[in-house]
Amino acid sequence: MNKDSKKKRLILLDTHAIIHRAYHALPDFATSKGEPTGALYGLTTMLIKIIKDLKPDYIIACYDLPEPTFRHEAYENYKLGRAKAEDDLVHQLNRSRDILTAFSIPMYDKPGFEADDMLGTIVHEMKKNKEVDIVIASGDMDTLQLVDDKRVQVYTLKKGINDTILYDEKAVEERFGFKPKLLPDYKGLRGDPSDNIIGIDGIGEKTATILIQKFGSIEDMYKKLRKNRKLFLEAGLTERVVKLLEEGEEEALFSKTLAQIRLDAPIDFKLPEKTWRESVDQAMVERAISELEFRSLYERFRTTLFSELEKTEEDKAKDEEISEDEIEKVAIALWLCNSETTNPDKEDIFARTNAKNFDEARKNIMKELGQKKLDEVYEGVELPLVPIVKKMEERGVLIDVPYLKKLSVDYHKELSKIEERIWAHAGGEFNINSPKQLGEVLFDKLHLTVKGLKKTEGGARSTRASELDKLKTAHPIVEEILAHREIQKLLSTYIDTIPPLLDKNNRLHAQFIQTGTTTGRFSSANPNVQNIPIRSELGKNIRRAFIAASGHKLLALDYSQIELRVTAILSDDKDLINIFKDGKDVHASVAAKVFGVSEDKVTSEMRRRAKVINFGIIYGMGINALKDSLGTTRAEAEEFYQNYFDKFPTIAGYLESIKNFAVKNGYTETLFGRRRYFPAIKSPIQFIRASAERMAVNAPIQGTAADIIKIAIRRADDAIEKNKLSDKVSLLLQVHDELVYEVKEGSEREASKIIQEAMESVLEDKVKNPKAVPITVSVSIGNNWGELK
Repeated sequence: MNKDSKKKRLILLDTHAIIHRAYHALPDFATSKGEPTGALYGLTTMLIKIIKDLKPDYIIACYDLPEPTFRHEAYENYKLGRAKAEDDLVHQLNRSRDILTAFSIPMYDKPGFEADDMLGTIVHEMKKNKEVDIVIASGDMDTLQLVDDKRVQVYTLKKGINDTILYDEKAVEERFGFKPKLLPDYKGLRGDPSDNIIGIDGIGEKTATILIQKFGSIEDMYKKLRKNRKLFLEAGLTERVVKLLEEGEEEALFSKTLAQIRLDAPIDFKLPEKTWRESVDQAMVERAISELEFRSLYERFRTTLFSELEKTEEDKAKDEEISEDEIEKVAIALWLCNSETTNPDKEDIFARTNAKNFDEARKNIMKELGQKKLDEVYEGVELPLVPIVKKMEERGVLIDVPYLKKLSVDYHKELSKIEERIWAHAGGEFNINSPKQLGEVLFDKLHLTVKGLKKTEGGARSTRASELDKLKTAHPIVEEILAHREIQKLLSTYIDTIPPLLDKNNRLHAQFIQTGTTTGRFSSANPNVQNIPIRSELGKNIRRAFIAASGHKLLALDYSQIELRVTAILSDDKDLINIFKDGKDVHASVAAKVFGVSEDKVTSEMRRRAKVINFGIIYGMGINALKDSLGTTRAEAEEFYQNYFDKFPTIAGYLESIKNFAVKNGYTETLFGRRRYFPAIKSPIQFIRASAERMAVNAPIQGTAADIIKIAIRRADDAIEKNKLSDKVSLLLQVHDELVYEVKEGSEREASKIIQEAMESVLEDKVKNPKAVPITVSVSIGNNWGELK
């Protein structure tokens, strides 16, 4: 914006306002150590946006201080009623100074004055310097009174932290109908509820605007009122309003004083000798971004800050040509060292090591890998998978395009029918995908309510699926909305998205990401085939589009209840071990023990409840989540939870030992040595610490299951090659505990036998008695993925 002008640009940050806005606009982000960072992320994002959009020569930050100001001394009720800042907001306000220090941004504050007064004073002091234009970056509108033509402008947030607007004098006049310098008069008349400025009781926005447009400032207004009262009545104001004015002069003038930004705060402001670009230290900023774990902002900052011509030798070293294979190998090592950094790239590698070149970065990460005793997982589990996964992605899976097109037509028709039913229930058309309009229909028009409904971060009534589930019985429209969302998601994620992704042979090459989760399991993308629903008919229909090529069959091998079997092995719980050893139905057997009945007396509801808690253990389900899943009261859920552990005390003891180990060491380990670190387990914030404890307790179970499936892929691949079946058997998909192959007709039986043996023998060298808890794999064969038998 400034390139054609010789003038310098000074950016003034209304830091408190930006942080407050970000705090309420963004989710409760936290680092892996449990440090709250949502508002800090917003501030950092705003800084990068300001640097990119406004191209500043200087940046200065202004702060409020927690002490009372001169306004509180003048009016004890100033800002009365504002909620006390939450502890995590206070922490982030303090921590924000570290970010500004890293960005080489000077900070100004003064006891007894607000940030706005710092801003006003700096603007006033810079008035004589015609070589500098000023932009005030703020999170609210209070600073608009400082706008002066285009020399002093305000860059503020319209919505969230990304939707911004730049106000010059003309824009302020268009918005309010009068010049910026009259904004304190406007507040003097109508007041300001956010700051508890009273104004004149009975005069609102519209009347205040008319008064200022016709009579100017409050002082001028009262001069004219005393001189000729008739002028105000002739201007269309009512007798009541004129009387309010006459009686409210003192309140109006006092409120204007409170609203007016001071231009004489006792600060010693000096324009920095060096420009911001000359002062900023790239390494300091990158260290701060890395420490706060703002991975998405790392590259955004670099590309914003430096053009190709401005890159340092260190930057050029980071841009050196390195093979994708080499980056992938080091990225896997980094992920093993810190599983929270999922799907890491080259920038993450440099951020982790602060190295000057890739060779140094690789050495640092490999050294850390050795120190954490992760070499075996790296070399024995992860590295051998790289070529196998590449081969799987290159092969791709054949898609039945005509079938998918017909499915699209059918689902769009069904979507339209559901829309009509929803509009009928609502009594008129509206945008079903708009949370605001949907909320108005459900809560204002239909008056639906139920105890425990949550709100969004911004305070709006939530229409998320979890909240709609609570309203299911309140009105038939809710079930229709949920059905609408399900079909729409399937259409947008799979049915209408897959065809454009296909190659010329109609094969889909989805990505399978080894480092995509914190647990060790694969993730999938373009599209995420792991998220295709398996239980609903709608989801199964999509799986039917995944077909075998002519002369081939699809062969699927699926581990049976692998995580529950891992739980039995790791906990060494004799009762659970015997259930699997005897080949019993694990959920029915657990239900029999928990409910104290014989297995033949277990009802379907008992079995369902046992299944919920069996899997709840694996995924860290707490009492509240168990209550929701069981559809019962908290007291009943708590009783059921406790009864389970009373019947399986060894499991309870094992889970407690895992938690204690994680608290002491900061990590957990799988049967194969994979580690997952939990720095947040020592967080001072209780809910973050509790969440880390729940995840830590279950990490060895989920992580061991992840290791098993990954080792199985390698063993199966070795067995296929050893039996000279590589030209007849191709791995296509890895989804949860299932491997899907494309096999030439006639080789299905041989292929299924050797792959099944490879999968079932993974633990032979790892446990003393591998047959105590048999690892079983089910085999199915068919022409498409949805109908394998």
